[in-house]
Amino acid sequence: MTKFPDNFLWGGAIAANQVEGAFLTDGKGLSTADMLPNGILSPHQTREERTDGIKDVAIDFYHRYPEDIALFKEMGFTCLRLSIAWSRIFPNGDEKEPNEAGLAYYDAIFDELAKHDIQPFVTLSHYEMPYALVENYNGWASRELIEFFERYAVSVFERYKNKVKLWLTFNEINMSLHEPFTGVGLQEDADEQEIYQAIHHQLVANAKAVQRCHEIIPDGKIGNMLLGAMTYAYTCNPDDVIAAMHENNRWLLFGDVQTRGQYPGYIKRYLREKGIELKMEAGDLEELAKASVDFISFSYYASGCASADPKNKEVGNIVESVPNPYLEKSQWGWLIDPQGLRVILNFLHDRYQKPLFIVENGLGARDEVNENGEIIDDYRIKYLNDHLVQAREAILDGVDLMGYTSWGPIDLVANSTAEMSKRYGYIYVDRHDDGSGTLTRTRKKSFHWYQEVIKTQGQSLTVK
Repeated sequence: MTKFPDNFLWGGAIAANQVEGAFLTDGKGLSTADMLPNGILSPHQTREERTDGIKDVAIDFYHRYPEDIALFKEMGFTCLRLSIAWSRIFPNGDEKEPNEAGLAYYDAIFDELAKHDIQPFVTLSHYEMPYALVENYNGWASRELIEFFERYAVSVFERYKNKVKLWLTFNEINMSLHEPFTGVGLQEDADEQEIYQAIHHQLVANAKAVQRCHEIIPDGKIGNMLLGAMTYAYTCNPDDVIAAMHENNRWLLFGDVQTRGQYPGYIKRYLREKGIELKMEAGDLEELAKASVDFISFSYYASGCASADPKNKEVGNIVESVPNPYLEKSQWGWLIDPQGLRVILNFLHDRYQKPLFIVENGLGARDEVNENGEIIDDYRIKYLNDHLVQAREAILDGVDLMGYTSWGPIDLVANSTAEMSKRYGYIYVDRHDDGSGTLTRTRKKSFHWYQEVIKTQGQSLTVK
């Protein structure tokens, strides 16, 4: 097999808070992402202390989406993963009725995508929630957010049930263990008791959203989304193998609950030994048990290693891991491991026996515009080519893979650093870390490369 399946979905993935800008336009409320306008910093500030930042304008997708969607169509996209900003629909999160201007905005986007035969693939909460829910309820620490999230989910399911058939609940839901403010609206110094309690509330909300989606959109599909942090043992020392098992369990917990509908034994042991007791209400476990997602989606950028020796660790892409001496690193220190994508695809398919979707994968790099106005990003082409070759290998292994949406098909503001210089796109946006630039869009060399990959259903990929 040199071609990907005929029904394979090709596209890219963006997030509202990293592309839209217009952060208070048309009744939108402040989100947690808006409170970090210059990246992941200490959120111990009031909305009055908030300063202007690069995310406030981002790449102005809010106003320029027709131009950008036309470029996606030119590449041949059949799918665009994007998120709805929760605070555009419910500005404070706890209103009884949604904001019509926010609903109308996404109606216009979905209609524009339909004009170009691009299927929308929508994430309900992509690293943001209404900031008022943090101020007034302490984020997901409060059970009340379950009701608020369900109301939001039902509102958008009802509104877009004829326009959107593919949904995700929470982006990289396991990130809450590493960045609790971004994930569950808790301060960064929250303890594990608080974090796991908030995660429980979020998992119950996830289950309710899955059930409501199935009821309201019978021909739709809804999945979860994991930060695919595959960890290898640093050595064959059994202590390192056990360390890797524990590291993988930290993120697999979420897939296990969202797919199998129950807390696995390893997390029960962990919570018990840490003295963490989850407060549950009657019916919580039943909700989890009847809400298995339709497919598993995940991001994959890099792999890591685990060692029983803590001296070996370093931080890369927010997550601590041990450097792998056999792999090269990106400009931002992320390990480049294309074969790891094949490993994680086989691992997840074997574990869950459900369809998989690669919803983020890409290379953040500093792109230079040459004297001819061109961006020759051969390094990005190599990274993406090598990963897609391994995705194809996984399909040959028997993995049921629905599609591939690379991260940041157009340059956007990096979530972790709020930099424009950390570019992922096939499309260059003339905006810089200091906020300067014209916002002009320019096709990179990788634009034409990806166009050919899609056109040939992967036959143009280069195998070493």
